[in-house]
Amino acid sequence: MFQIIGIVLLFGLVFGSYIISGGNLGVILEAMPHEMMAIGGAGVASFLVANSMTTIKGVGGGFSKVFGGPKWKASDYRDLLSLLFLLTKTMKSKGVIALESHIENPKESSIFTRFPKVMKDHFAIDFICDTLRMMTMNLEDPHQVEDAMEKQLEKHHHETLAPSHALQSLADALPALGIVAAVLGVIKTMGAITEPPEVLGQMIGGALVGTFLGVFLAYGLVGPMSTRMKEVVEEEGSFYRIIQSVLVAHLHGNAAQISVEIGRGNVPSGAQPSFLELEEALSNIPAEA
Repeated sequence: MFQIIGIVLLFGLVFGSYIISGGNLGVILEAMPHEMMAIGGAGVASFLVANSMTTIKGVGGGFSKVFGGPKWKASDYRDLLSLLFLLTKTMKSKGVIALESHIENPKESSIFTRFPKVMKDHFAIDFICDTLRMMTMNLEDPHQVEDAMEKQLEKHHHETLAPSHALQSLADALPALGIVAAVLGVIKTMGAITEPPEVLGQMIGGALVGTFLGVFLAYGLVGPMSTRMKEVVEEEGSFYRIIQSVLVAHLHGNAAQISVEIGRGNVPSGAQPSFLELEEALSNIPAEA
């Protein structure tokens, strides 16, 4: 919502101030199609040259993050903590071997299937199951497990940030591409140097529209979108940090409820359940789970 309001204000205030000060919007509108063709075409072309298909698709999907925000809501964090509570409680009471059937086929697990939205995140499920699988192979040193999980998180975080980095690179390039479009306009103007001053003035004004559009798009739209995309990815990464902190806390010998409470501390403040809210959520888990 705030992103849409920001875009409306951006266009309204920038172009509104130009019109109020006596500017002729017709000059901009006349020059915009071919200037946008040069700037936008060069931007898209350089974007395709610089990035893999995976990153390009990630940028397309990343726009939903810009306008929709993080996919994880407060209820999802409670579900994750409840899932981890069930897993660590089972390990504590029955041993990690009791989880083998659950981690080998989580889609049919009576524990995992209770939390359908978490199940849709393949990385989260694989991250949990792979870590528990390491524990079944007697890798129970908390520091080794934490180090292995950290490397997985770093790899995933690096990959999920690639679209925002690509978008920021495009934003950095747009002002220069605007200058390219403006220079082409100046070259066109110099070829018509014998024209009267009013014609030359309009041609130069049209050329400068290229510089304006490059800077405007870079710092008004594309750059802020990249920043927002990165911010959302960073917040969503907290979801996986919770998994790491809870399972490592379990390996340090903490009770299931203590391990989950440690994980609660990694929940972003806006979605973090209180101690009592989490306690209530855990107490409402059916006993047959």
